[in-house]
Amino acid sequence: MILKAKERGGGAQLARYLLSMRDNDHVDLHEVRGFVGEDLLDAFREVDAIAKGTRCENYLFSASLNPPGGETVTTSDFENAADEVERKLGLEGQPRAIVFHEKDGRRHAHVVWSRIDAERMRAINLPHYKIRLRDVSRELFRSHGWEMPKGLREWRECDPLGYTRAEWQQARRVGLDPKQLKALFQECWNRSDTGTAFAQALKERGFMLARGDRRGFVAVDYRGEVYAVARQAGVKTKDVATRLGDPEAFPSVDEARTYIAARMSERIKGFIRQAELEAGQGRKALEAERNELAARHRQERQTLKDTHEKRWIAETKARAARLPRGFSGLWHRLTGKYSKIKQRNEREAWAALLRDRAECDGMIASQLDERRALQERVRERRERQQADLLLLREDVARYQTMALPERESERPDPETQREERKEQRRRDRTRDRGFER
Repeated sequence: MILKAKERGGGAQLARYLLSMRDNDHVDLHEVRGFVGEDLLDAFREVDAIAKGTRCENYLFSASLNPPGGETVTTSDFENAADEVERKLGLEGQPRAIVFHEKDGRRHAHVVWSRIDAERMRAINLPHYKIRLRDVSRELFRSHGWEMPKGLREWRECDPLGYTRAEWQQARRVGLDPKQLKALFQECWNRSDTGTAFAQALKERGFMLARGDRRGFVAVDYRGEVYAVARQAGVKTKDVATRLGDPEAFPSVDEARTYIAARMSERIKGFIRQAELEAGQGRKALEAERNELAARHRQERQTLKDTHEKRWIAETKARAARLPRGFSGLWHRLTGKYSKIKQRNEREAWAALLRDRAECDGMIASQLDERRALQERVRERRERQQADLLLLREDVARYQTMALPERESERPDPETQREERKEQRRRDRTRDRGFER
């Protein structure tokens, strides 16, 4: 499974996040070990109070355990993975908490350890923990027989379509997947050997090349969103400059936005709004189905939990009834029979615990299969919507091209604009040197 972790503080905020149902179908506080309080918020506040006696600010070590999608992973598998991480990093015996999250048909675990050694009142050092977690992750993939991601086999094979949080948010604003955006730019770059060809390839998909604020090259889409060409195409800035030439030959971002807005067809805007409306309605329908499914699953789990509790109480009473009392109990203690009955009860209690856990894992696995089926429908609908949006972008580009001959004379001549900018810079330099009064 994929392991991600970091040292951090803010225990109260982390506890509230881990227990939040906002983005999750199910949240299960599985274990709180080594703390005085049994509540997660109280436990993390306890670590926060202890950490004030040290200089450590990042007194927690938080890790997420993410198995491959579609694989059946039991609670014991997660616990064993957490134990291995604990052993590898030297956190054995430290207080920890485990919280399970389920979202989009996938189950993953968050494990949080206290880094504070309460006896010595100092933080446990975790050198090179990312490298150690990578080794643990590889071993887990091998031991479970899962297909290992390329990025774990060799660091040079990591996905080149990595994107930042800002890029993700920008892509969500325009309704396109960031991977599709980067793939689009890379395809245009790879199929073009000149700046003119690259500009035309982007234009066919509804993007216009422009001059950035720092003399770099950007692309502006029909909504006015700006994309850095080098970052989106995955190439070096100097390679972009070599192929495209002088940035002054291109309009500024504001000029590009004005130019695009002047030729944007209201009819195509209507088509896009209609597609987005239909996509929103489809998302609401699937979201309602997801909420209904999650509610039913929670009810099933609560019913099973109640059944386990009733059975556990009944079986505990039955085991307690075996133990003799009074004079008979004393006689059984002297003869050793009392100890044998007690050991039998302990074995049966442990077997009952394993039985209940297996039933719970079986229900979770069954529900995850049902949730994955729904998520597959969500994914297919999302892909169709993304394809429709891309096609509409191409329609926008075609309508822009059709409208260009009618108003081409209104656009300032780029050569004239470039000469005017050069003349203005010359005047500015002359004025700064005091030659012009």
